[in-house]
Amino acid sequence: MHHEDQRPRKFIWPLQAMPLARAISLSYALLIIYVSLNPFDFNFDNGIAAWAWLDAPLPRFITLFDVSVNILAYIPLGFLLVFACYPRWRNFIALGIALSFSAVLAFSVESLQTWLPTRIPSQMDWWANVLGGLMGGLLAIPLGPQWLSGSAVRRRFDQWFGLDWAACALFLLFPWAQIYPQSSWLGTGVWGHAIFASVDWGTMVVNHFVQESIITAVCWLGTGLLLSLGMRAKAPQWKILNSLLCFTVLVKITFTALQFGAEFSFSWLTAGAIWGMVLGTFLLRWALQLSVSSKAWLAIACLVSATLVIYLLPDNPYFILTLRHWYQGRLLHFNELMQWVSVVWLPLALLWVLRNRAAFNLKP
Repeated sequence: MHHEDQRPRKFIWPLQAMPLARAISLSYALLIIYVSLNPFDFNFDNGIAAWAWLDAPLPRFITLFDVSVNILAYIPLGFLLVFACYPRWRNFIALGIALSFSAVLAFSVESLQTWLPTRIPSQMDWWANVLGGLMGGLLAIPLGPQWLSGSAVRRRFDQWFGLDWAACALFLLFPWAQIYPQSSWLGTGVWGHAIFASVDWGTMVVNHFVQESIITAVCWLGTGLLLSLGMRAKAPQWKILNSLLCFTVLVKITFTALQFGAEFSFSWLTAGAIWGMVLGTFLLRWALQLSVSSKAWLAIACLVSATLVIYLLPDNPYFILTLRHWYQGRLLHFNELMQWVSVVWLPLALLWVLRNRAAFNLKP
């Protein structure tokens, strides 16, 4: 055997577009716009030009937190844009596009903040955003397109969800829908208060341990079954869903510590929540063997009934006590966004099921 034959051959990845990277890039750009301009109370009559911040002096007090947040916020954008440009533009051309897009987006946001009474645009924020976009693009170039197209991420999604990107999006959004504080762990949205808040249900004596255990189990059973409808039959559905549940718990612990303090990291993880997850997991193992139509109907029944019960029964007193220690502070806008994610997840999930009712053999 020749020495040349022993050299590892370079694998040439197919020149295919990456719709996932483009969709996530667009979604993340919209997320930046939302977080940067919320609450959208513009005052266009303040007499200040949109570009006045270019000549304004730097803020008198510059904190490391503000600089770090502005840099970190744009790193994922620059990172994703490099992949979104593939295969038409690659390497440093893609880096230039990512840097230009980040700069234009940051410039637009800073200019619009001129008319927001609660925001102060500055060159420091803009330069930090541009630096973040540049760092994200530089991180993406060494990985190459195979990292997102032919390797772990894309390959796993293809094996688990096929081309059903809507199911994949619901799967990825679920952990973030649980960040905003809710009276029941794994509860599906907080929109029910708008319907039942004005109704006086009187005093109801309920065993909160039993209540939380049943609600958690039913919510997880319905969520797991709904997400399984978008997975391929050969995918290890139970293992994937258990991994999702574990990741959701870790996300909840992390953001609870950021929202309430480290001493309250596990305040939501009550005995009812733990036993509810255990019960729901075992029920899910059995329910995954049902027919597609049965799983769809059972998922809808679980999620709708659990959501109604959450707001018909009184709130958990431990949940009410925890909210007294909630100082949102720097996470105010992030919490508002997570509240919207929590609100829209269930309607979007049910809409997805109804839209695909033919595939799930659901009769209208």
